[in-house]
Amino acid sequence: MAITLPDARKLSDEVLQALRLRALRGCELGFTASEVAELLGVARETVARWYAAYARGGLDALPEERTGRPVGSGRTLTDEQGAHLQELLDTNSPDQLGIASPLWNRRAVRDLIYREYGIRMPVRTVGKYLQRWGYTAKKPRRHARDQDPDEVRTWLEETYPLIEAQAAQEDAEIQWCDEVGAAADEHPGCGYARRGAAATVEVPDCHLRMNLISTITNAGKVRFMTYAGTMTAALFITFLTRLLRGTTKKILLIVDSLPAHVAADVEAWVDARPEQIELFFLPGYAPERNADEYLNHDLKGQVNAAGLPHDKPELRSRIQQFMRKLLHWPEHVMSYFQHPDVQYAAAMEL
Repeated sequence: MAITLPDARKLSDEVLQALRLRALRGCELGFTASEVAELLGVARETVARWYAAYARGGLDALPEERTGRPVGSGRTLTDEQGAHLQELLDTNSPDQLGIASPLWNRRAVRDLIYREYGIRMPVRTVGKYLQRWGYTAKKPRRHARDQDPDEVRTWLEETYPLIEAQAAQEDAEIQWCDEVGAAADEHPGCGYARRGAAATVEVPDCHLRMNLISTITNAGKVRFMTYAGTMTAALFITFLTRLLRGTTKKILLIVDSLPAHVAADVEAWVDARPEQIELFFLPGYAPERNADEYLNHDLKGQVNAAGLPHDKPELRSRIQQFMRKLLHWPEHVMSYFQHPDVQYAAAMEL
């Protein structure tokens, strides 16, 4: 790994003077000006100028003034313009500012710069500004357009703190629940192939799918059940019954508003067991606030990593193997709560 040296123009006068002396020492030892410059992180012409002055008049003749273009000079955007643009990028989507792009990429930022300041900037230069401002390219997270920010804010600031307080008062356990499907013909990774040739993967002749419902806690506990077909109220009640068999504590279960979760039969079943279980519903269109969602992502990335299964029993076995591993790996389960969107629910000791 190559070490990046700081810009010499940003160094203090004392450090810069020390560099001058080391440059002279290097030249006296027989190193070329280019070699010394490369080692110290300055321009070759600068080293040559230092040594020429030293040869003419000794140390007293060394130039003490700073040369070179000041840092930031010659840039198209001023610091004030850059700060304004960064604020727009941090607080708005392109659509909110009338920019035709689904997310902030270099072309969208280029259009924003032109709209704000009438400056036509090459895309490559836009990329350098973004890098200088601390932005990096990332795979975008999905965010539901219909999500209500006020509903999410209420959940984070009021609803969930009340759930935590209730759990402490009743010595109850907060569990996060979600469902996910895994297919035998899906592989999230990439494969190498010759340029111009496609990377291919052999898949089963028919579409094979198996589903999982699971719960996790911020202490690393996991419960799960695999199933085929669609989640129904009866199937959800079956899973809830199994949950209650495995604990002596009351369960405060956080789920989304899937029809099976809000069905009348489920409501009646839960209401008949007020000392054992209570359901709480996440804000609409906010799956990223459910910690169990990150187990689902993990599962999809791992279940077919060793090759695609040939049939449903093998697919079910792959899912169960992954989940059984999590049963003995609470630290990994707890790490799901470290995602920024669910860190509000992480265990306090982490």
